[in-house]
Order: sequence, then C-alpha cells, then structure tokens
Amino acid sequence: MTMHSSGLSRRALLKGRLTSRPASAVHEPSIHISSAVVSVLPNRREDIIERLSALEGVEIHHAESFKIVVVLEADDSGAIGSRLAEIATWSGVLSANMVFEQAATLTDMGEST
Repeated sequence: MTMHSSGLSRRALLKGRLTSRPASAVHEPSIHISSAVVSVLPNRREDIIERLSALEGVEIHHAESFKIVVVLEADDSGAIGSRLAEIATWSGVLSANMVFEQAATLTDMGEST
C-alpha cells in the first residue's frame, strides 16, 4: 500500500478533508452548500419529499415526476456526501447525485463568527 505524502487520498476526498492550506493552519469556519438531484419512483415521490423536508440543512427547490432538486448545507463536504449516501439508500429512491458544491467562509459571505 502506498501512502500519499501530500495528504491527497480517496479517503480524504470522501471525508471532505481536501484543502489547499497546510493542516496546521488555523481554519476559519466555513459552510458548504450543494445542490443535488434525487431520482425517485414516481409513486413514492410525496413520501420522499416529506422525509427530505424533515432533514436539517435540506431544502427542496423543485419536484416533478421522478426528480426532486434539493439544496444541502453543512459544515463540510463530507457531511453532505454522507447525507446523500444516506438518502440514496431510502426505499423508493433510485439515486441521489450531487450537481454542484460551493464552500465559503463566513467572512466571504459577509457574516461574522
């Protein structure tokens, strides 16, 4: 097994631990916002919408036929990935795929900590 001296690895990617800053640097709190499409069985759409609506950090922006467009918000991309992986296992869900992700610090967003 080869170790990655740069800190880049599949595990780091999946856990949301990739950064261009050194690990020893002080990190300003950030927020990760992602959009995703959840494909569902049409006869289960309303049930899935209800379950998604109950999740913290998840907003439904559009639902039609077998697709539901959601926006997810979390402290790191690993949490978003985990949430999508969880949603993908629900009965009636065919897939849950991230479309876009943006990370910003609170300062970038004009908010103070």
